[in-house]
Amino acid sequence: MTSKKYVLSVGLQPQLIDFADPAYAAFPGMTAEKVQGGLDKDIAALNALGYDAKLCLTDFGETAEDVIRTTLQQRRYDCVVIGAGVRTIDKNFLLFEKVLNVVHEHAPQARICFNTGPFDTAEAVQRWCSIT
Repeated sequence: MTSKKYVLSVGLQPQLIDFADPAYAAFPGMTAEKVQGGLDKDIAALNALGYDAKLCLTDFGETAEDVIRTTLQQRRYDCVVIGAGVRTIDKNFLLFEKVLNVVHEHAPQARICFNTGPFDTAEAVQRWCSIT
């Protein structure tokens, strides 16, 4: 019998990202709609695999810690995915530190994993959080 695993996927609100900014040059052709679509598909894929997955989207830091903290306090998560937009963009470095510290404080039991973009979250989760 499998037990349900709870997964939280943390990322940036796509509509707040300026894809014309050179910092996002590694993601050519990306738009807020494409990112949101990829995130939604990843959450649906995780749920179809038997996880209970939730998306937690934040701003660039003004309320990010509070949003993540509040979400983590609502249930015990087995795995937290921290998205590439938070981790791989140099100017988001301090936000990444904040996210890691909030997760560490409020979900110390959770596995932490990283995707490479808004299309491979399920693979990242499966590396660290089995539902068997």
